[in-house]
Amino acid sequence: MHIRIGTRSSRLAVWQAEHIQSLLQAGGLTSELVLIETKGDLVLDRSLAKIGSKGVFTQELEDQLRTGTIDIAVHSAKDLPSSLPSDLHIIAFTEREPANDVLVSRNKTLSLTGGESFRIGTSSTRRVAMLKHFCPHITTVDMRGNLQTRIRKLDEGQCDALLLAYAGVHRMGYDDLIVERLPLAEFTPAVAQGSIAIEVATSLSDEVSETITRLVNHDPTEACLRAERAFLARLEGGCSIPSFALAQWTEEKTISLTGGLVSLDGSELIRDTFAGAPEESPLIGHSLAEAILARGGDLLLQAIRAQL
Repeated sequence: MHIRIGTRSSRLAVWQAEHIQSLLQAGGLTSELVLIETKGDLVLDRSLAKIGSKGVFTQELEDQLRTGTIDIAVHSAKDLPSSLPSDLHIIAFTEREPANDVLVSRNKTLSLTGGESFRIGTSSTRRVAMLKHFCPHITTVDMRGNLQTRIRKLDEGQCDALLLAYAGVHRMGYDDLIVERLPLAEFTPAVAQGSIAIEVATSLSDEVSETITRLVNHDPTEACLRAERAFLARLEGGCSIPSFALAQWTEEKTISLTGGLVSLDGSELIRDTFAGAPEESPLIGHSLAEAILARGGDLLLQAIRAQL
């Protein structure tokens, strides 16, 4: 069985695809990488909200799945839209890395809790809004590009620090630049942050799909991410909406899902937690979303979309 693996061409995306390749190889499968540029990789002079956040890092890979040029597409799970077309689906999520956001800088003295004002580079509306809510003394600088590009901009003095996902920083070997790991209870991450997802066309044979799922999928991570993605789908959210959600296993072997919304100016934050059995993970996510909407999230979403 030979698998053609579609991936974006950034160093992080290739690392993730090679990680999947190693899992497949351990199961006796051969594979090759097919590098594909996406709109999100090519258009760097505008924010994600301005270029249309839905599928901005996935559309071109999905097109190749449909034509059969590739068999699977490897994504950062957080980049996948919450709702997929009927001819595509996700067959595996890798075991999740720690889901925290991290502060990255050459200056080891920087801290969000120190009260010192400094500039943080980020392109995430969620991170900007949360910084405004929890750390109003911080100034944000819009910063797009892959991890290496952002670190170069940091070194050029365009900002004093970056706010990034731990998973990407760790996978690229930049752990020595992490000066602070942000608490999950406050800076709750984006949906599916820290995992790698495998997307396929429904036309892919059951034998191939089932083999890849068996070799790649991590069942506890999948249950958690299904809850988070159901939450986001009910909100009809994308990369440009400052929503957040994190599902975790409890000692009772249930799933506890915390999530919510924050206004773009950081003045309003709605958060709640729902729990349930792993097999009910989509229902948990949907119920949490309904609770957030009922507590004013519907009006908050309208305001957010009007401003983007």
